[in-house]
Amino acid sequence: MFSKFWQWLLLILATYNISFASNAILKDIIVTTSHKELLVYFTVEGCFTRKMEEAILNGIPITFTFDIVLEERKTFWPDKKIVDFKIYHTIKYDQLKGVFIIERSEKLGEITSRDFIWAKKLMAEVETAVAPLSSLKKGHKYKLSLKAKLKKVKLPLYLHYIFFFTSMWNFETDWYKVNFVY
Repeated sequence: MFSKFWQWLLLILATYNISFASNAILKDIIVTTSHKELLVYFTVEGCFTRKMEEAILNGIPITFTFDIVLEERKTFWPDKKIVDFKIYHTIKYDQLKGVFIIERSEKLGEITSRDFIWAKKLMAEVETAVAPLSSLKKGHKYKLSLKAKLKKVKLPLYLHYIFFFTSMWNFETDWYKVNFVY
């Protein structure tokens, strides 16, 4: 009897976790150059779950973190790291004004919108400079690694005890690697 209780509890928890899990992936990855910089563009698909959208509409801010690492590939030596940085995208919903406020660390200032679909699109798209071209050598091999994840949701006071399920929204993509020769 006691073991059946634990089996049912584990089954319920496993199902509960699966229902909130996100299958986020990076797609449309483009690495290119401008006159002075190496640029990357990509999109995160499947990063918003229904429960996460409900939380945003209830005023809980959500932050995505994007890890970007550029390394020069070496044949007989360890790869040389050129840059390693993070980008943050945060969305907040102002319930009084009825607007979404999006902050993207790679862009200055806030963007406001009443359109939730457009706000989610801004959250999921990254377009940033990675490194100055002066730090790259012609004819050398490079590897650009990209990853996206949800930053832990911080609720005020002791609400994290009540809303324990917020940890189940967490997503983290695999590392995506792009090899190229400059």
